[in-house]
Amino acid sequence: MDLIANILSSDKRIYTALEIVRTLELNDCWIGAGFIRNKIWDHLHNINTEMDSSDVDVIFYDHENTSLEYEHQLENTLKDLNPSYPWSVKNQARMQLKYSLDYSTSLEAISYWPETATCIAARLNNHNTIEIIAPYGCDDLLNLILRPSPKINPEVFKSRIKEKDWLKKWSKLKISD
Repeated sequence: MDLIANILSSDKRIYTALEIVRTLELNDCWIGAGFIRNKIWDHLHNINTEMDSSDVDVIFYDHENTSLEYEHQLENTLKDLNPSYPWSVKNQARMQLKYSLDYSTSLEAISYWPETATCIAARLNNHNTIEIIAPYGCDDLLNLILRPSPKINPEVFKSRIKEKDWLKKWSKLKISD
């Protein structure tokens, strides 16, 4: 995970996003999914796929405030702080209710994301150190392996690979069932 933290900390755009999100002081709050995964894939391919178009997926876990309006307020706050990022904020406690899932942390929540390489999130702690969570570890991400997470329907996984067209962007990716 040190390699991932080093890659992320060396990217000004990602580090700035982490700094901005930290100012919200939300419970169990992280930036995850494609914004993090794509940066690692870009680094391992020695390319830049114009991450500017990647949503900045901000997740947090707060079972006391599960309203969609609260998420929209947080997105607006982030847009006010830096409108150049395409912010997307999701309270994982609300998502848990929406999909009738059983978890109580952001780490558990991201274990339901479709690919093991996507099941990653990062945050900047108060010591300016990047922390990483990854329920399935980071081997698939670092070894460029696309594999469905154990909690996802394999058909969803296959559909996403086709829809996202990742193999054209990152030619070294390998699909594994």
